[in-house]
Amino acid sequence: MFRFANPDFLYLLLALPVLIAFFVYTTVVRKKAIRKYGSLELVLQLMPEASPKRQRLKFWLLLTAITVVVFVIAGPQFGSKLETVKRQGVEIMVCLDVSNSMMAEDIKPNRLEKAKQMLARMTDNFSNDKVGLIIFAGDAFTQLPITADYISAKMFLTSINPSMVSSQGTAIGAAINLAMRSFTPNESSAKTILLITDGENHEGDAVKAAISAAEKNVKVNVVGIGLPQGAPIPVDGSASNFLKDNTGNVVITQLNETMCQEIAAAGKGIYVRADNTNSALRTLQSEINKMDKTELDSKVYSEYDEQFQLLAWIALILLTLEFLVLERKNRLFRKVKLFS
Repeated sequence: MFRFANPDFLYLLLALPVLIAFFVYTTVVRKKAIRKYGSLELVLQLMPEASPKRQRLKFWLLLTAITVVVFVIAGPQFGSKLETVKRQGVEIMVCLDVSNSMMAEDIKPNRLEKAKQMLARMTDNFSNDKVGLIIFAGDAFTQLPITADYISAKMFLTSINPSMVSSQGTAIGAAINLAMRSFTPNESSAKTILLITDGENHEGDAVKAAISAAEKNVKVNVVGIGLPQGAPIPVDGSASNFLKDNTGNVVITQLNETMCQEIAAAGKGIYVRADNTNSALRTLQSEINKMDKTELDSKVYSEYDEQFQLLAWIALILLTLEFLVLERKNRLFRKVKLFS
């Protein structure tokens, strides 16, 4: 694996075209100045020791040396050792409901945004754990395979919206089953499923899926997001236009707390309701911290070899040559036509 330790220094390469332009400009100006005294060919005959080719050679040697020096200070490195690092942590598969009802604003700013904020804060508290993300509505899809890359996890969170799943509904059972297939094959690692949903219009046998997970020592913790009294569902983010049923009445989506509690009980996990405070986050974090930490393998490039030495020698040789090449012909070697 190749990288630069200080890649910002590569911006110095942008100065090279400027140096070339300046050299061309000074060459043109010099020729114009010589022409003031007569024909260029005649004046050059009067200066037998002058050597424009040597001047050009010195410039290109210097320019190449500068280019190499820029790469040297940027710090080229090669990953020399792929090491398996043992980490003590747990595996967490998050199942996030992205159905239209999650846009209700009984939880500020809305149910889905509140869930994303909570997950982002939770991710900030992870250190050696692995996390994956599944989104579901009428069907379930893997948004992020299980990983220890928390930066990617937070990046994926920001882009989640209901339009990512075309079929509407709340396929909790399908999400739990997909989560079970998404863990690593390591049977000894501690695993848990975090289900975040309002539980409304659920499809499939969610309780049966939770029981199946618990039988394989995977707890299903449930976060019910929303309020029992419910709220209307905004259409296209409008504050005055809400989703209506076939009879023209505004649809009120309510938290199905009973269903959420049944799923948590079947999955031998806990149930918490997310409101406009951070109490649910603290409870979930405490529950995860209680889990037995097991060894999780994570492969990383742990060592990098510096590769600047050869480039440094090349730069030194180029600078030495540039110094040794004179702008004028050496009188002792005037008959040698090396640059003719």
